[in-house]
Amino acid sequence: MPYRYPPEFRRKVLDLLAAGRSVASVAADLGVSDQTIYTWRKQELVDTGQAPGLSSSEQAELRAARRRITELETELAVTRRSNQLLKAQVVSPKDGSIRSL
Repeated sequence: MPYRYPPEFRRKVLDLLAAGRSVASVAADLGVSDQTIYTWRKQELVDTGQAPGLSSSEQAELRAARRRITELETELAVTRRSNQLLKAQVVSPKDGSIRSL
């Protein structure tokens, strides 16, 4: 699983870039890969409306929605399976005994 940096650290890196430091020097000083810094810079442009794409908040909403959809699909599968099992059983109305079909 990739390492997640705190938002404050990301902000510090982006501030260093805005102050004129190069990506390579910031990456070397802080031990972060160049590609990670380029990704953060690109996402900042999207978040500020300077580039097209999904903002960080929109991405978080999308992740949460996908997670919820997965949960609901799992619940639905369990419900369907339990209904199948219950349909396979017949309860006799006279004596209350259960018979399998």
